Amino acid sequence: MATTLQANPRTDLTGSATRQIRKDGHVPAILYGNKIESKPVYVESVEFLKTVREVGKNGLFSLNVDGSKHQVMIHDVQIDPLKNEYVHVDFFEVDMKSEIDADVPVRLTGEAPGTKEGGVLSHLLYDISVKCLPNDIPEEIKVDVSGLNIGDSIQITDLRDKVSVDITNEDEETVVTVQPPTVVEETDEEADSNEEPEVINQDDSDSEKEE
Repeated sequence: MATTLQANPRTDLTGSATRQIRKDGHVPAILYGNKIESKPVYVESVEFLKTVREVGKNGLFSLNVDGSKHQVMIHDVQIDPLKNEYVHVDFFEVDMKSEIDADVPVRLTGEAPGTKEGGVLSHLLYDISVKCLPNDIPEEIKVDVSGLNIGDSIQITDLRDKVSVDITNEDEETVVTVQPPTVVEETDEEADSNEEPEVINQDDSDSEKEE
């Protein structure tokens, strides 16, 4: 496997030691799997970020711990929302011969004709769940919207024959739709204000004065 990330064991699991790891520019993590015991580790934060960018959300890579390499994928990442820093990572060792579940991001392609008529393109499902061998997990699932007019939609059932892996979502789940344009109803006050004012005939006004 081309991409390798170096990890080091964590022996001190106290809160102070964990905070020091983060202070030193590392990310606390855990390595686990169906055939191994859980092992606390830590990785260098910059190298971890490079790995994520290189392999993607569901990418496989090698985690090197004390000279032992484990084929893993990132199962979960915790991020501090205020500092925008990695807090903790879960590395899951995969069995390359066993199917696993994964969430694959959806990418819309093309331009829906319905939007040119005032329709609103609504992307409802951003990830699709699949089950397949680790090496077969797609990086993304492309959904072409170029055939959608107002009122049309694409559901999971429409994608099954277009994706090479097994989709575990329900058939009726909607991925994307083109909604009709929103019509704002005019209130009574607005209607009254839009009416033209009554024009008084000048001749009639003058005749009333003479009388």
